[in-house]
Amino acid sequence: MIVVTLRETTPGERRICGGALSLAFDMMRGLKLILNLFTPLNLRNLRAILRHSLLIAGAVLFVLPLVWMIAASLRQPGLPPPRAIELVPNPIVPGNYAQVFELLPFGRYFLNSLIVVGVAVPLTIVVASWAGFAMSQLPTRSRRGLLVLSLGLLLVPFSALWLTRFVLFNAIGLINSHAALIAPALTGTSPLFVLLFYWTFRRVPRELFELARVEGAHALSIWWRVALPIARPTAAAVAMLAFVFYWSDFVSPLLYLKSQSLYTLPVGVQQLQQLDRTNWPLLMSGAVMMTLPPVVIFLIVQRYFLRDAQWLR
Repeated sequence: MIVVTLRETTPGERRICGGALSLAFDMMRGLKLILNLFTPLNLRNLRAILRHSLLIAGAVLFVLPLVWMIAASLRQPGLPPPRAIELVPNPIVPGNYAQVFELLPFGRYFLNSLIVVGVAVPLTIVVASWAGFAMSQLPTRSRRGLLVLSLGLLLVPFSALWLTRFVLFNAIGLINSHAALIAPALTGTSPLFVLLFYWTFRRVPRELFELARVEGAHALSIWWRVALPIARPTAAAVAMLAFVFYWSDFVSPLLYLKSQSLYTLPVGVQQLQQLDRTNWPLLMSGAVMMTLPPVVIFLIVQRYFLRDAQWLR
């Protein structure tokens, strides 16, 4: 037989029980709040916050080196690089940019780069879009063969073409002229650009092109009036990539140009380094003039290829 003896609880025991109950209720309320975070609406908000946080972090990651480079270009010459990131130099010396133009014909180099880019980029868009449009209209068997060939050409490094191009350009008299730097645009610059246009045109219904043919349009007219307007985001992306390719090309001017008056901006930045490796403000001034134009071009054209990113899918 079991006998249960009841006794009155002490004040200390009542306080302990009350604290335990209060803690349990607090835990229940906290658990309820946590569960409320995972409702569909709150999940969307959390995803949006996470996405924007990642975008801001990525923007800071890419913008900070540019800001640091501009700040370093405004430091007083002769000083060593700062140990920490210095976003606002003291004192600010904008005369470093003028000194770069005094040491080297940087204005001429800048103009030469603009000439090369101004001719090569439009030519790249025209040729690459022609080739991509032509590939998209071929029969399946021929199209697959050219697609495999284009993918194979992507595996060939540019360095493997330097000697062959030099021999060819020397034979036809293009050495020591900007034509040698622009010539790759006659082949679309890169198979990648042709493939980007090809993938864009392949998503266009063939009935649209057939309708244009029925109305009497020839191939060139279909490309200009129908295909190219549809591929505007792709054309903007290819223009940006081609601009960066020709603007930053350092090896080709060294290989094909002999006259200093024909040099482009990358060679000028290298000459600055050869003049004084320790004068970091002058080197950064040249680097800023080299870097800002692609950034400006990206800000101008990004709305065209970010507004409709179908070519990326």
